[in-house]
Amino acid sequence: MQYLNKVIKGDVLEVMKRLPDNSIHLAVTSPPYNVGKDYDSHNDQMDYDDYLDWLNKVWAETKRVLVPGGRFCLNIAPTGIKEFLPVHHDFTTQLKKLGMLFRTEIVWYKQTMLKRTAWGSFKSPSNPHIVPSWEYVLIFSKDQNKLEGNPEDADITKEEFMKFSDGMWYIPPERQRKGHPAPFPEDLIYRLIKFYSFKGNIILDMFGGTGTVAAVAKKNNRNFVHIDISKEYCKVAENRLNLTKEKLSQVKLNLPMIKNSILKKMGEPLVAIQR
Repeated sequence: MQYLNKVIKGDVLEVMKRLPDNSIHLAVTSPPYNVGKDYDSHNDQMDYDDYLDWLNKVWAETKRVLVPGGRFCLNIAPTGIKEFLPVHHDFTTQLKKLGMLFRTEIVWYKQTMLKRTAWGSFKSPSNPHIVPSWEYVLIFSKDQNKLEGNPEDADITKEEFMKFSDGMWYIPPERQRKGHPAPFPEDLIYRLIKFYSFKGNIILDMFGGTGTVAAVAKKNNRNFVHIDISKEYCKVAENRLNLTKEKLSQVKLNLPMIKNSILKKMGEPLVAIQR
């Protein structure tokens, strides 16, 4: 694939239209929430109907590029307090109309209530506000539930599988923003990648931001396709991936030394590492 393991700067629809059919095993993304966040190269205050129409086109391309059984993990939260918008319901309706199979939803509890300021009618039932301290990760599949893959390439541990299959995930938000208003925490992406893909699969983030999905995919022996319209975010993503590659190379260089140290402690001859 032309864009395999590449950071691609460009309009999401223009780039996705150049991706081959049935080429992506897992798509993980969080689109702009349309609440006025300060993105580098995106208007985050579109008319709501225009916003939904734009993303419906992105979802259609997502379905096209997924392999049969490929998964789409869509992170979104309800927005607004006074004017509550159940955008997660609207996205679910769109994707179901496109023929995607709605598999489940994960509740990502972000533990962000400490800085709460919007109470509504404080200490009164007159007009109190509920402020979401969670977001959703909506899980869809293309055409079928099962993703084909070599069982030997399933690298999730028993303990991870049992933990991740509980749909309430307690993960603090990312504190190091790297110039992005709403980056993923790596733990969230790690769980999705390990639970929903095999080693060697191709992972797509079409709103790639500063490269969390790409970096976590690289760390865990997956391939990636990163798309973002922002030159600045793509630059951060490139630097992040280069650092990830350097760290992985250093780990490989240190493995013989680590094995050597272990064998010394076990009292075995050093040549044992050549077996």
